Amino acid sequence: MTPIPSELPLELKYTKTHEWVRDEGDGSVTVGITDHAQALLGDMVYIELPDPGDALEAGEECAVVESVKAASDVYAPVTGVVIDVNGDLEEAPETVNRDPYGDGWLFHMKLEDPAELDGLLDAEAYAEMIAEEE
Repeated sequence: MTPIPSELPLELKYTKTHEWVRDEGDGSVTVGITDHAQALLGDMVYIELPDPGDALEAGEECAVVESVKAASDVYAPVTGVVIDVNGDLEEAPETVNRDPYGDGWLFHMKLEDPAELDGLLDAEAYAEMIAEEE
């Protein structure tokens, strides 16, 4: 069993493409990129977010995070509609580096099917996946 890194919140769900998902308990989720992803990318310089009202399919490209090293697509972890975006990232994209699981969130979505969350990785499975990549 792979140990779970201390910076990996246990209550979140994760994707194989390094997004995290927080179930808000009201049919909505908050989405961001993992600490592992931001560490690989380096210092964020620009973030392009989806627009509120955008309908997204699970696995669809929906945002771009750009760092001094590379640009990377962000994928919708579940199917639903964007209800809010973190506009603060426009002026301060480095917030994702500093606090990826808090103030560095990317967007909120209203879930189409809450059962989709069951198909995402838990912290242990995500930790195993990133350990195998290294």
